[in-house]
Amino acid sequence: MKKNNKKFTVVSLFSGCGGLDLGFINKGFKVVWANDILPDAVATYKKNIGEEIVYGDITKIKSSEIPDNFDVLLGGFPCQGFSVANIKRSMKDERNFLYKEMLRIIQDKKPKYFVAENVKGLLSMHNGEVFKMIVNDFRSIGYDVDSQLLKASDFGVPQNRERVVIIGNRVGLKNRFPEPTHGIYKGLKPYVTVKDVISHLADVRISYDPVEVNGKKYTNHIARTNVLDEFWGRKHKVNQFDVCDYLKEWRSKAGISTKKIDQIFGYRHTAGHWFRKDNNSGSIPNPKDWWKLKEILKFDDKFDKLVTELELKPITYEQSLRISNWDKSSDTLTASGPEIHPNKERRLSVRECAIIQTFPDSFEFVGALGSMYKQIGNAVPVLLAEKIANEIKIELQKLSE
Repeated sequence: MKKNNKKFTVVSLFSGCGGLDLGFINKGFKVVWANDILPDAVATYKKNIGEEIVYGDITKIKSSEIPDNFDVLLGGFPCQGFSVANIKRSMKDERNFLYKEMLRIIQDKKPKYFVAENVKGLLSMHNGEVFKMIVNDFRSIGYDVDSQLLKASDFGVPQNRERVVIIGNRVGLKNRFPEPTHGIYKGLKPYVTVKDVISHLADVRISYDPVEVNGKKYTNHIARTNVLDEFWGRKHKVNQFDVCDYLKEWRSKAGISTKKIDQIFGYRHTAGHWFRKDNNSGSIPNPKDWWKLKEILKFDDKFDKLVTELELKPITYEQSLRISNWDKSSDTLTASGPEIHPNKERRLSVRECAIIQTFPDSFEFVGALGSMYKQIGNAVPVLLAEKIANEIKIELQKLSE
């Protein structure tokens, strides 16, 4: 029988910067609508994938605003509340119920397939009761549902990232999962290592501007440089809100914009955080920047001691001390920040993290450094997404054979 060459359509929820979507696109699917609530992720998606993404809170978007008659719904619903890394995870965490928005849209739009993705911790949360609840909810609206725990390195991704993938369909087809292509067993290719994919960038100076290696340009080769097991931290407790109000007052007196301050410092998207009263994204200048800022704004001595007196403190978050192993697949990249580079001089750069997540070299991320790390850490590896997409495509083609 002749196979159906139709371009199957996709709607994507919680799209982030588009790792899962890009994998489906690479296998011939067409995204007709996507959504995310993080502005930088939406900007990255638009820059690299397309204008189909809508910025906004899915809980406030009506089903009628989403196209009808698409084939597959994708949803990597937020996982912070479910993660084994979150020791305070609880059924009270409202993020745990965002999958119900996915459930709502599946029920209203009735796509042939859906694919949901989440962290491994979902399987064990509340002794497995949360996972059972989610699967049963999907089944209750008329879908045959199956799930597997997939390890990205088994499919050629240079990262030991484990994710729960839930696939459901309502058209009597199989819920197919990809078969491993890499591993230690006979007949499989060897695992892809960190060295295999990013060694060419190891000695390249990090820069906000594109860098050229062997005649090829790379963007986003920028990285954090905190690599020690101790760090110089503030000796005194400082209220960021108070410092923010103080700096905004003196900036107003000086009549200078945050953009101009960024230019003076040679930063991008950094100075603005000093004038932003926000516990999540606001920050206080480090001592070196504080003294330079004082030269520019001419402020008084009110906060000098509180901001600039430091003491040596240990880093207590174990993951922040991990060093990426050159000769193995990477550990899971997280949204909070990457491992230390094998050269021990810096963290993995944004570009190196993107390569480990199998984004194409041409894919350019938007936002401040922490935001770019977060977008990549939250994404589904593109290559793993391709493998999942291929299995669903094989099944969908059967409908018109």
